[in-house]
Amino acid sequence: MSAVGTRSVLIDRIGELTTNGPDAPVRDAAIVLADGVVAWAGPSGRAPAADERFDADGRAVLPGWVDAHTHLVFGGDRTREFEARMAGEPYEAGGIAVTVAATRAASDEELAANLVRLVREAQHGGTTTLETKTGYGLTVDDELRAARIAARHVDAVTFLGAHVVPPDADPDAYLDLVCGPMLDAVAPHVSAVDVFCERGAFDEAASRRILSAGREAGLGLHVHGNQLGPGPGVRLAVEYGARSVDHAGFLDEDDLDALARSWDDGRRGTVATVLPACDLSTRMPLAPARALLDAGVPVAIATNCNPGTSYTTSMAFAVATAVLQMRLSVAEAVRAATLGGAIALGMDVDGWVDPRGHAQPRVGTLTVGARADVQLLDAPSATHLAYRPGVPLTAAVWRAGERIV
Repeated sequence: MSAVGTRSVLIDRIGELTTNGPDAPVRDAAIVLADGVVAWAGPSGRAPAADERFDADGRAVLPGWVDAHTHLVFGGDRTREFEARMAGEPYEAGGIAVTVAATRAASDEELAANLVRLVREAQHGGTTTLETKTGYGLTVDDELRAARIAARHVDAVTFLGAHVVPPDADPDAYLDLVCGPMLDAVAPHVSAVDVFCERGAFDEAASRRILSAGREAGLGLHVHGNQLGPGPGVRLAVEYGARSVDHAGFLDEDDLDALARSWDDGRRGTVATVLPACDLSTRMPLAPARALLDAGVPVAIATNCNPGTSYTTSMAFAVATAVLQMRLSVAEAVRAATLGGAIALGMDVDGWVDPRGHAQPRVGTLTVGARADVQLLDAPSATHLAYRPGVPLTAAVWRAGERIV
């Protein structure tokens, strides 16, 4: 297929090209970006002409990271909580209240500036697609402004009014608020609803009500589940057809079986999104990503960037951790951090709609027709992401065919 269009870029002399297509990574490869999508990919010697040529000089090219779980609209930080945790205090969901107070006190401009800073930081690390959640306002007005601010800067916004019950609120009255006026207010600005189904947050009955309300509103569903211990999160996610269950640190055989069966007979089931940086920061057991993949469950890797339990935008760090400590291969980890995240967000198909109302090509792959989201590593292969952990390897980034780093 030849490159057609007024703006085309040939990235040539690629040492290793990972497309997440049916073929293995291609050596001595090239890729053409045109009109915001991938127009061609294959051996370097067969590459068509383009308006501009970029010499990869033997370095690796792979899809931009798809970070499918973040909390980027917030004020303040929780350094003291982190220090206490490192000194041996256990993590509990109640620490979220500290960020809620700081977020409510921040101006719109301050929240937007912090969000833009983190988005830009993520892009410099190779991230080209970002989801973020509300959940640090926990009033109708504050959740609405978080959704509006996020919708201007990220690819997907998830409503997480069901993060925790605010300290000053009656639990039953707050649940009514989340499932009614708060959901109604944010619905035009979000694509999904999430619930923190965990001790100290929302129990099974409350989680059911929230998921039912989200489904009735026509929104996608996600579940924070099985983070702090065994619980009903996975089971509820599968029962309600949620796109993903996130954290998934404490799973039994029934949980694995339920997730695997959700994909039977070609159905679109529930992705397990693992958050290794959060597991490390909270000193919880690493999620069983190896067992999930072995059971046939699609896995996504995300940063969970937030000020309390995982204050990092580095998908490369999450990938390296997945390889070094969760026993994934480099190829499995890269796929989970790109295509896996896209599947978890429903963005692996053409025509998904961003928060600004624009239909988008699929992301997470570099197959022909996918959005041209590309990262170039300053290394000859993706293996260096785990072989050289902690080293910033992202050399250049294109998003929708435009170079942004």
